[in-house]
Amino acid sequence: MRKLTLSLILLSALSSGCSWIKFPGVHKVDIQQGNILDQGMIDKLLPGMTKSQVRFVLGTPLISDTFNQGRWDYIYRRVSPSGEKTEENVTIYFDNEGNLERLTGDYAPAQSSLE
Repeated sequence: MRKLTLSLILLSALSSGCSWIKFPGVHKVDIQQGNILDQGMIDKLLPGMTKSQVRFVLGTPLISDTFNQGRWDYIYRRVSPSGEKTEENVTIYFDNEGNLERLTGDYAPAQSSLE
């Protein structure tokens, strides 16, 4: 009886999860979430652009705050198959008329008037 209990415990421990065992040849998926941005897209932004023009250049923001219509957040996260994590953030600010005022984040605009 004791051997059967020990065998069941050992079997359940080995089959419960194999994340600690690295199997060769197992394909892991690259996980991407959010908006893919690059410096070329950010360089196209000009002060005074409308929200629809910014949306055309950068795409739909990942976070559009309902309580603050003057702020859009673009976030990109990636986890490589090796487990390396990458995160990029860009926040766009609009004035009261809905025109592009400034941006902050991981990318710097080509024009210094947007900083």
